[in-house]
Amino acid sequence: MENTKYIRAKERVEEIREFYGKVASAFVTVLIVAAINYYLNEWRNAWFLWVVFGLSISLFFKANKIFNLNPFIGRDWEERKTQEFLRQEENAQRWN
Repeated sequence: MENTKYIRAKERVEEIREFYGKVASAFVTVLIVAAINYYLNEWRNAWFLWVVFGLSISLFFKANKIFNLNPFIGRDWEERKTQEFLRQEENAQRWN
């Protein structure tokens, strides 16, 4: 039991580390694409913002998954609901 908790914690840390790596990679990508955009047309047409938009959406969904940002249905939602139903059933059996 203790070993499985450690393994899950280790996996979670790995996920977070990978996320921060993706954030750094996205930042570098935006800098490169913005520099190319400036070199080609000196901001007359800021097409690099589409790249920023796409990367932002990708990072948002990844952060939502990793940091459990959705309070309604998150990573351990099923487990919490199962425990809640078990407690309700136990309470119902006590009163009957």
